Amino acid sequence: MNIKPLSDHVLLQAVEEEKTTKGGIVLPETAEKERPVKATVVAVGPGKRNEQGDLVPMGVKAGDVVLFKKYGPDEFELDGTKYLVGDEDDILAVIEQ
Repeated sequence: MNIKPLSDHVLLQAVEEEKTTKGGIVLPETAEKERPVKATVVAVGPGKRNEQGDLVPMGVKAGDVVLFKKYGPDEFELDGTKYLVGDEDDILAVIEQ
């Protein structure tokens, strides 16, 4: 199935955080955060229109790894895969590697 976000919406797939710290300590399931804050951009909408009617292009693209607001995007599951969808404003930063 193909999902195409509309307007300035972004489709994200959460990045699984490491269960072991750099020092070798294994984190138990109960120590996990409530929601992820790092994700890979799967798809982006065309952008939002400004007051003059011009299309403002998106600042992220598919494949970017981003940090987002913890409770900004909405979660949903499709074909057994969990996704997040939110506004471009929910994204705080792009992680460059």
